[in-house]
Amino acid sequence: MGSLGALVKHPDDFYPLLKLKIACRHAEKQIPSEPHWAFCFTMLHKVSRSFALVIQQLDPNLRNAVCVFYLVFRALDTVEDDTSVATDVKVPILEDFYRHIHNRDWHFSCGTKNYKILMDQFHLVSTAFLELEKGYQEAIEDCEENGFGDGKIYLQGEDLAPDSLSNSMGLFLQKTNIIRDYLEDINEIPKSRMFWPREIWSKYVNKLEDLKYKENSVKAVQCLNDMITNALIHVDDCLKYLSALRNPSIFRFCAIPQVMAIGTLAMCYNNIEVFRGVVKMRRGLTAKVIDRTNVMADVYGAFL
Repeated sequence: MGSLGALVKHPDDFYPLLKLKIACRHAEKQIPSEPHWAFCFTMLHKVSRSFALVIQQLDPNLRNAVCVFYLVFRALDTVEDDTSVATDVKVPILEDFYRHIHNRDWHFSCGTKNYKILMDQFHLVSTAFLELEKGYQEAIEDCEENGFGDGKIYLQGEDLAPDSLSNSMGLFLQKTNIIRDYLEDINEIPKSRMFWPREIWSKYVNKLEDLKYKENSVKAVQCLNDMITNALIHVDDCLKYLSALRNPSIFRFCAIPQVMAIGTLAMCYNNIEVFRGVVKMRRGLTAKVIDRTNVMADVYGAFL
């Protein structure tokens, strides 16, 4: 539920952490009994425990669709990010992924830990996908084939915001992740994953990996702050997108990751530890975000 040391330093974390723990247990009891759906929701909790809670608060039809959507894109990311898979093998898989999800027998072994389990058993995700309503299937296929960011499928039944806003909101999350994960990505074996854009890092060093060396600490922090400033250009679009949502459960589902992202960027800003280890929000603060992000005023408060 959170380390004792962290609770001593932040005693007001206790109640949100307790609520989160109870919510986790309740969500686990709601996992469907059918083997393919049980696998999907169990994997969802393993690859994104806090996100899974918000997904399971959605209407059942939308909940199932978003669960599959999330796992499909985690699978895509797993293939793309696995540097041990040759490019000439990887690219055709990614290009045809929207076809693979129609194949109840397809799977591809790659990734590590829970992501390897997801890929080894991906046929169970495909089985769940094929049970979704046609509209949800088409939305997932469209996102895969055309590269839409997070957001489009979540708003079925809502007044849809322009695609430019949903794409921008997805970019805000993606940029936050690549900023936070610099060290993990650059140290990836057998080959580094390099997502930071050359047009930014080349202003400070000759090679992206140079940022992790202590002798480049000043330039590394300057580059980091430049990356964060670039990510913040999406904030206005994120707020416009969220302010258009009317369904409370869909709002929370979309808003909580954005609040988590702005909190992560705040922790990373001017922080050399991004290049030394792991920088992330403590679990108690995550629990507070999940508990206290309910209306647009909560989002404004977090962003300001």
